[in-house]
Amino acid sequence: MAEGPTMDEFMRHLQVCIQEAKEIPDTQERENRLWQLESAVQEAIIYKNRYEELQRHGIDPIRLVQSSEIEQSAPAPKKVEALMTGHILCGSCSAVLENDLDFCPACGWEK
Repeated sequence: MAEGPTMDEFMRHLQVCIQEAKEIPDTQERENRLWQLESAVQEAIIYKNRYEELQRHGIDPIRLVQSSEIEQSAPAPKKVEALMTGHILCGSCSAVLENDLDFCPACGWEK
């Protein structure tokens, strides 16, 4: 069985819908539709980034319920953290860490 559309294809679809919505003649209807579509794009970006972040931490992003026997090494990222794809926060001061550094440039905490 073939897989459905990818997340990137869905986001491209939403971008096309935004372009089409800009042509809606009624101002209120156009603004409401644009708001809905732009919110959907933001949620799609957050979902995609969170999914990738969970995978990087070795956590199954699809599994909704986790057994109490299994302990996760990293918590699920918050929405703001999910938007910062590829960034890890310092365990000491919460500054954004560079991927190529083994320590926090702000406080010296080591990964």
